[in-house]
Amino acid sequence: MVRTLAEGYPDAHCELDFTTPLELIVAVVLSAQCTDKKVNEVTPALFAKYPTAADYAGADRIELEEMIRPTGFYRNKTTSLMGLGAALVERHDGVVPGKLEELVKLPGVGRKTANVVLGNAFGVPGITVDTHFGRLVRRWKWTTEEDPVKVEHAIGAIIEKRDWTMASHWIIFHGRRVCHAKTPACGACLLAPDCPSFGTGPEDPVKAAKLVKGEERDHLLALAERVRAGEKLG
Repeated sequence: MVRTLAEGYPDAHCELDFTTPLELIVAVVLSAQCTDKKVNEVTPALFAKYPTAADYAGADRIELEEMIRPTGFYRNKTTSLMGLGAALVERHDGVVPGKLEELVKLPGVGRKTANVVLGNAFGVPGITVDTHFGRLVRRWKWTTEEDPVKVEHAIGAIIEKRDWTMASHWIIFHGRRVCHAKTPACGACLLAPDCPSFGTGPEDPVKAAKLVKGEERDHLLALAERVRAGEKLG
């Protein structure tokens, strides 16, 4: 299934826009209960105004709140960003560390955020257990765990470590484009032959195709058609 997902999403990537580890960690903090698209609308001006950890540490709270207001929960997020900036300055000379044990000690940074930063800014393999990831691996019966940390360890044990970061992207992409929470596009899914939950959504290819989203839609539908013809992907 992992190999098939790799074929389905060859361009999978972190959908938060960033150029530095600091920008990424800030974007991930803002992405809580918010879409990546909305975060990406807010961050260009934010990154221009606050290019360093010290800038967040010394930010005017009201100004920072206003800039990130569209992402929701802006007061809590402002507290996290100012605390994050201060902690980076005090503990790491303003530089985002590249180790999990140091990242998770920072304000507003849990294992999910840390793994996103490690995998995408430092090239260190990490599994990102967001809502889509947890939902899909349980739907596929890869694990029955609900706790994100337990899910991370369970999936880490069955996927090659070198694939952790990309597998996270592939699974998240699939959850956003095909395997939706309420009505997955089962009849237009490239994983149909291997999925233990096939039939949760419409099995009719035409009906299912209408549910497939994203720029990869035509590519995904073509692969699903090959699968229905009996071809083995991956």
